[in-house]
Amino acid sequence: MSRSALHGCGWSRLARREIDSSTRRREVGASSEPTYRRALPAAHPTLRGLDRFHANPPRATRASSRNVAPGPSPAPTPPRLRIKTDSTCCTSSGTPAAWHHRLVKVLVLGGTAFVGRAIVEAFLSAGVRVTTFNRGQTGDDVPGVEVVRGDRESARDVERLAQSGSWDVVVDTSGYVPRNTLTVMRLLEPVVARCIFVSTVSVYAGWPQQELTEASALLECPPDAGPDFGVDVENGPTRYGYQKSGCEAAVRAAFGSDRSAILRPGVVLGPREYVGRLPWWLRRVAAGGTVVAPGEPERGIQPIDVRDLAHFALMCATSGLSGAFNVTAPIGSRTFGDLLAACVDVTQSTATLAWVPDVRLIELGVRQWSELPLWRSHPGVWRVDSTMALSAGLRSRPIFDTVHDTWAWMSREPAGGRHERAAEIGLSAERESLVLAAVSSPE
Repeated sequence: MSRSALHGCGWSRLARREIDSSTRRREVGASSEPTYRRALPAAHPTLRGLDRFHANPPRATRASSRNVAPGPSPAPTPPRLRIKTDSTCCTSSGTPAAWHHRLVKVLVLGGTAFVGRAIVEAFLSAGVRVTTFNRGQTGDDVPGVEVVRGDRESARDVERLAQSGSWDVVVDTSGYVPRNTLTVMRLLEPVVARCIFVSTVSVYAGWPQQELTEASALLECPPDAGPDFGVDVENGPTRYGYQKSGCEAAVRAAFGSDRSAILRPGVVLGPREYVGRLPWWLRRVAAGGTVVAPGEPERGIQPIDVRDLAHFALMCATSGLSGAFNVTAPIGSRTFGDLLAACVDVTQSTATLAWVPDVRLIELGVRQWSELPLWRSHPGVWRVDSTMALSAGLRSRPIFDTVHDTWAWMSREPAGGRHERAAEIGLSAERESLVLAAVSSPE
């Protein structure tokens, strides 16, 4: 689709409202029949069947006596979105669609940690009713959501979820195994109008060696593949990438291309990051001294802020975008030097950055991507074209803002960024000393 065509799209303006801070919990199977019905242009393929969800909601099962006592009945839902009816939006394939969806109810699979939590917060801030489905084992629930406890690996739990209500959109942030994703999507498809799936640039066969667009070849994985499908190739495809590609296929098999949007972010940074990449750099720079900085400060990078990814998911839901989108910062918009300079600035550190060439780090056996987070010398890592998403409304805030807000979060929560996965990240003090000694000694 051309950039000019997407620039012609009219986007809904979201009106904010206060969300009740209390979290309404219910067990899978509790009654949640919608009390509204909206006239929608069902003839459009993206909305096909949505009107019947609201006209004939599925029968809910009787609530268990073990349920937490429900709070007061909610007031009639006021209008939450102002719709521009005189404009035309388009699908990613360029098909015009003269409609704007008035979003009311969204189901998020996951929704308590990092990406999922940011997506929940984005929808809540737009006045959307959000239900989250998770086991309750990772992170706290976002205040204001309706929580449904269950395990996506249990078909019975997902069946009960599907019997409990209907939703305008499901956002899957926790799908990693194709076979499971296919089962979940098929069970939810009759009660959900559209699906947004959070994938990754790792699904591309050419990553991290080649420049990529949405038209680049994908890793081949069937939609019913099990968790062992795929292989890890050094400096090439990963099992994670194969699995996510199969999950994308599963979503398309259940919902079709016209009722689904696939988001393919690269590196995602921001508050609540648990992988530990940016938190490690912030802690290391804050400690002061001489810091090994990889490669050249002019190297371009493309991390996306988690809140910008979440806002784009909201845009896809409200505007009915379908297809696949690379979700990264624009190529050439920021550098590794910008990132580390921001770390020095926000931590008010006296650290000195010692930039060491790629070839020297590789000779010294420094592991890319892990010992020095975000450093990878392969040509395609930071060459992911996100023009389509940017033309559709994706916005990427300055890297300084991401660094600043992440440090503020870490300062408020001392344990922030110390997830078990973060233990695998970073160059040890001993290793850093050896590297600095090696690069400072005469050849």
